[in-house]
Amino acid sequence: MIQNPKRYTITAALPYTNGPIHIGHLAGVYVPADIYARFLRQQHRDVAFICGSDEHGVAISMKAKKEGITPQEVIDKYNTIIKDSFAEFGISFDNYSRTSAKIHHDTASEFFKKLYEEGKFIEEVTDQLYDAEADQFLADRFVKGTCPKCSNEEAYGDQCEKCGSSLNATDLINPKSTITGSTPILKSTKHWFLPLDQYDTFLREWILEGHKNDWKPNVFGQVKSWLDDGLKPRAVTRDLDWGIDVPVEGAEGKKLYVWFDAPIGYISSTKEWAAREGKDWEPYWKDQDTKLVHFIGKDNIVFHCIIFPAMLKAEGSYILPENVPANEFLNLEGNKLSTSKNWAVWLNEYLVDFPEKQDVLRYALTSNAPETKDNDFTWKDFQARNNNELVAIFGNFINRVVVLTNKYYNGIIPTPNALSEIDQQVLAELKAYPAVISSSIERYRFREALGEMMNVARLGNKYLADEEPWKLIKTDEERVKTQMYVALQIAAALTTLAEPFLPFTATKLSNILNLNTPIDWATLSTTSDLIPAGHQIGEAQLLFAKIEDEEIQKQVDRLEATKTANAAEAKVVEAQKETAQFEDFAKIDLRVGTIIEAEKMPKANKLLVLKVDTGLDVRTIVSGIAEHFTPEEVIGKQVTVLINLAPRKLRGVESEGMLLLTENAEGKLVFVNPDAAGVKNGATIG
Repeated sequence: MIQNPKRYTITAALPYTNGPIHIGHLAGVYVPADIYARFLRQQHRDVAFICGSDEHGVAISMKAKKEGITPQEVIDKYNTIIKDSFAEFGISFDNYSRTSAKIHHDTASEFFKKLYEEGKFIEEVTDQLYDAEADQFLADRFVKGTCPKCSNEEAYGDQCEKCGSSLNATDLINPKSTITGSTPILKSTKHWFLPLDQYDTFLREWILEGHKNDWKPNVFGQVKSWLDDGLKPRAVTRDLDWGIDVPVEGAEGKKLYVWFDAPIGYISSTKEWAAREGKDWEPYWKDQDTKLVHFIGKDNIVFHCIIFPAMLKAEGSYILPENVPANEFLNLEGNKLSTSKNWAVWLNEYLVDFPEKQDVLRYALTSNAPETKDNDFTWKDFQARNNNELVAIFGNFINRVVVLTNKYYNGIIPTPNALSEIDQQVLAELKAYPAVISSSIERYRFREALGEMMNVARLGNKYLADEEPWKLIKTDEERVKTQMYVALQIAAALTTLAEPFLPFTATKLSNILNLNTPIDWATLSTTSDLIPAGHQIGEAQLLFAKIEDEEIQKQVDRLEATKTANAAEAKVVEAQKETAQFEDFAKIDLRVGTIIEAEKMPKANKLLVLKVDTGLDVRTIVSGIAEHFTPEEVIGKQVTVLINLAPRKLRGVESEGMLLLTENAEGKLVFVNPDAAGVKNGATIG
């Protein structure tokens, strides 16, 4: 491990510009990365917090085909949405670039050419999946099939999203083209491969021996599994029409594989930032005193811990990541987040629905962060964390302190008298918190760190509740001055301690306390006089507002509508039955009828016994609809009846016909009825 690094290069996974950002991305990558970067800046560390849009690869081409627009239109649209959402949400990137930028194309091309010229690639002609109907080779995401490891029938050609296995398209069982639905054929094509197997010893020494004590178990375990399974050469080029041209002769029509070009985007984005700021970019990627940290989700572990490090090692002049603190997945209301199924909470929509509540979402996602296992986001939990924690603990403490200071002293911080034992104990405890929080953040335990920050607010609440200055003011005004002074020191400390987690709240609190200069993190541990006597604070403002049930129900209803729409889309339509001759159809006698009586069949949960007026007669029909309708619901309902069906006894009751019903999107039975008014019983249908 690097001791006392001179600088930090922090990267956050480049989001695909094929859709907006959702809460899974935020919880897995961007919120923890931002907490870390903000904290380091508070320590006066030299930080480059780097990100950018990933704008190449099959995901973009697929989105363009689906929306009927060009790939360039796709990336321009979503790059704007993503970049603006990040900025409004307070993700404090030092640079947010694009892999479509010239500086990135040049950087990726130069990187490839150096490895090519030094003979680091294997050139091979291999059989790849080809869609003859579409007349094109199928990149990984244009192929679906059965995963050979877990039998998931919806695995993609590069990865099974169910078991997390990394695949090659040719590994799939029963592959199908997602473009035409046809079965692809194998066709020869030339590509360049990075021989990962040649880096096995290096990777084992670097990770399994060098980082066995400081990398997260989920990351270490996945890397070990990959290495134990045996590394194979990995293609770094693809037959595509969208991406960076392979910069060598004989590679016409081929592009750099997106997982070769995308991580180089960290380097090109750093170059872009350094040029703008008048800095030298190279120390941030090539100096051994630089600490490089990749923040990613668990689906990207193999690329950031095996493939990209192998690329950097092959190039020879770059440092390797000191840590890759990948998080697990965040689910939504018990189901896996899915961009394609719209099962997500989109950041850009959240910012509209919950204005000025960026910190509420940051808090909810951090306090429930999937750091060691998959976790579940629910709107009820989101509401509870806001109302029961941010409002009731943090907000309540600050409001009490500011209101009482304005009420008793016109907003001027009183001069304290002699500190009691409890005062000294509280202030000593306050001084200890910065080190505790720092330790948690530096070990990438952001959920733990947030909990300790909230304990500072709890400390303040308990102090006021125990001391009760609102009662003591009537008998001992001098003692109250000391109590309020102590409480104000806790409030002042929170402006700094909360900033990495709740930056908007920290700014608002600083404004309330009229602090023009941030309190230095190191000062919190060395002095109790954070905000001096005689300082004028402002009027009370609510830091957090209660979120009402109606706001939450609106979000739940939106998800329910999505679930209904997905069920309707996924519903399998039964195949056409055997062809019927006209003579067969002519035998069917369908009539309009009305249900005039209904009762449940004794000892049968599914059956209703109905009396139906068919216009010809009143007959008994037994129907298996009791789980969908009560007897009261169906009496008087006009229905379509097959009246010439041969009678059949059910539970001793002879049924003389059949009602026509079908299922709606929710799977509920509905009657197939004539929609014209005034249709009489007995009217024929045909």
